[in-house]
Amino acid sequence: PLHDALPISPQCPAAVRWLKGSVSGSGECAEVARTDEHVWIRDSKNTLGPVLGLPALEWAAFITGLRSGEFD
Repeated sequence: PLHDALPISPQCPAAVRWLKGSVSGSGECAEVARTDEHVWIRDSKNTLGPVLGLPALEWAAFITGLRSGEFD
C-alpha cells in the first residue's frame, strides 16, 4: 500500500520522455515519465511547473489500487 507520508520528491532528470494519456481530449491532464527508480508526474498545462517524483514501487501500488477499485 501507499505510505501515508512520502519523502520530498527528488530532482527530476531533464532528459525524460513525458507521456500524456490517450483520452485527454481537452489536453488538461497529468503527464508521466519513468526512470529506473522513479515515476514523475506533472501538469500538462504547466510543463515548467512542479514535478512530483514517486518511487516506482509506490507508483505500482497506486496503479494496482486503481485497478482493484481501492479508491472507488
